[in-house]
Formats: sequence, structure tokens, C-alpha cells
Amino acid sequence: MGEEISNKQVILNNYVKAYVKESDMSLRTSKIQLKILSGCDDAVLLKNLYLSIDPFILTHMKNEEHFVPPYKLDSPIFGYGVSKVLDSSHPNFKTGELVWGFTCLEEYSLIKDPDTLFKVHDKDLPLSYYTGILGEFLEPIVMIGLFSLNVRLKINVFRVIILGMPGMTAYVGFFEFCSPKKGETVYVSAASGAIGQLVGQFAKNAGCYVVGSAGSKEKSAVALMKVDLLKNKFGFDEAFNYKEEQDYNAALKRYFPDGIDIYFENVGGKMLEAVLSNMRLYGRVAVCGMISQYNIEQHEGVHNLLYVLTKRIRMEGYQANEHYHLYPKYLEMVVPLIKEEKITYVEDIAEGIESVPGAIVGLFSGRNVGKQVVVVARE
Repeated sequence: MGEEISNKQVILNNYVKAYVKESDMSLRTSKIQLKILSGCDDAVLLKNLYLSIDPFILTHMKNEEHFVPPYKLDSPIFGYGVSKVLDSSHPNFKTGELVWGFTCLEEYSLIKDPDTLFKVHDKDLPLSYYTGILGEFLEPIVMIGLFSLNVRLKINVFRVIILGMPGMTAYVGFFEFCSPKKGETVYVSAASGAIGQLVGQFAKNAGCYVVGSAGSKEKSAVALMKVDLLKNKFGFDEAFNYKEEQDYNAALKRYFPDGIDIYFENVGGKMLEAVLSNMRLYGRVAVCGMISQYNIEQHEGVHNLLYVLTKRIRMEGYQANEHYHLYPKYLEMVVPLIKEEKITYVEDIAEGIESVPGAIVGLFSGRNVGKQVVVVARE
């Protein structure tokens, strides 16, 4: 019997119907053994170091099983993180190793089937990068009925949807779907977030003209910071706060007088309508997300779809986990760029497990600047 210590966990109190609130979650302190009990084979006990706060978390907080299985009420929320192995009864993992993959949003996690964990190999890069720019994807179909955290998830089989793997998501959407050419015009919405910041930099490295939009409260300090970040840190040619714009169509014509070749879609709604009317012939739209639709009960319709036909626009949604075979190719491209400082990656760091509910809410209200990460412990 090992030492027993307290374990703070983020619990889902009730299912979200529209806007997520901090009161939808709570902190609970439980107890956990620091040694895996005899008979618990092939398990790994983790000390969570960095937790990734991603849009996919909200989809599991809604009781809508037609999309993804919901979290279990009064149970820890699961997510993605970087952890240290404290104890292991699995032959592939040793005490002291650093891993990344699925875990619970808590201080310590007992993973009873660690097929969803991967070892950290390149320790020259910040560990938190494995929640974002360096994160891989699991194979498209995973047997979640065998995957247990501190609680057994009552799920059989489902397609793992990890919308929060920014690096691969940016890479697949931009290079595989949009096939950029030097000199083309690129518009990135939600450009200061985890994925948008990378798409813009990939586009600049490809020789494109890039404009990004970001949003927070009109004329707020956060909004000014985001726009400044896009132009002066990420190297976008132009940037604007879309919440200051009364007419999206006019704003896009101002920055793209000759039209848009590539649109990296993160917002949806009225912004998508305006973009379609400003696309050039044979334009490409990679639909990565539609954050304007996540917090509403009745999804908005989109006008201007006729332009998809008349301008021969290719518009396609995707899940990057279905392209996990490209991960080695992606790493071959991005790791040298990071080490040579040709790519800048900005993280919004919150401290302590107590900050998780606020970080989740902030992700959907535009408070975060860059990839949202919670530091639970620094080893």
C-alpha cells in the first residue's frame, strides 16, 4: 500500500445548453494512492504537469450523443496533457518518464489502459508544446471501452475528435487541403488562437500575402494585444479586430481588393457569408472550426452559398486525426522551424488546477491569447 494523497479534480456539474459557465464545473478533492495496487496490470499512474484547454472539451460537455459522447456528470473531465509517470505496471512505461496524451483534468490520473499515451522524446523543446504544436493524433478509431481513467467511461467505440491539436490541424488544413501557391492571398479568422497563429506563419513561409482577424471586446486591451501580436510577432501582413467592424464584407474588400484565394475558417456565421462573396475563382476554404456556433442552441444558417458554385470554390471540413499518417512529415517540417526560431508559438498560461474552469470559459469568450494551457505542476 503506497502513500495516499489528495487529488484535486475538475468535475462536470451539469450539461451545457448554450454558453459554458464556470458554475457548470467544480473542484473536488479526492484521495489517490501513489502506488499502483497489486492486480492492476498494464496501468500507469501519472502526475499531470500541463493540461490542454481545447474547443473539443465543450462538445463533450453537451448531452448530444449524435456528435460525440458526453462527459459523465459528477465525474472528472477528461482532456489532453503532458504528465510524468509516478508508477507503472505496464511494460512500455517506466517510472520517471514523461508522456503526453489523454488524461483527466486533475492533479493525478490512473490510466488503466495507456494506449492513448506517448513518450516525450525531444526534451530540447518546451514540454507544453506537446499539448499543441507538437501534439500527434491517435488512430481514427479507438476502443474507448478499454480506456479508463480514474473512472471507467461508459463508451464503446467512437471516433476520437481532438480539435485541439493545433500543429497538425494547421498543417493538414493549410497544406493538404488548400495547396498554397506563392503569391496567393490568405485570410485566417480567429488568427491569434492556437491554430490560427500557425496557419498564418505557415502561409508567410510559403510566400503568401496573409491577413488575420482576431476578436475580443471592442477596443479592449486584449483585442489590441491580439492584433499587435498578429502583425508584429507572427508576421501577418495585416490584421484587424473583427468585433470593431460593422460590415465584414467592407472590411474584407479593404484588405483583399482583388479577392481571397485561401480562407482558413475558424469562425463561421456572418464571417463565412462575407468571405464567400470575396473569394476568387477556384478559391479554397478549409473548415477547421466554427466557434461562433459552439455556444448557441440554434445554429445559424449561411447565405451566399451560390458563390461556391459560380466561383468554383472548394470548401471542405476535416478532422486532422484522420490524417495521422502525415505526422512524421509534419514533424520533419516543423521541428527545424521551431529550433531555428522561424516559427513563433505563443501560449496563454494559467497556473494551477483551480484555473481550469476559468480557462475553459475564457476560450469561448475570446480572453485567451495563443494556445490555452494550464500548468498543474512543473515536475
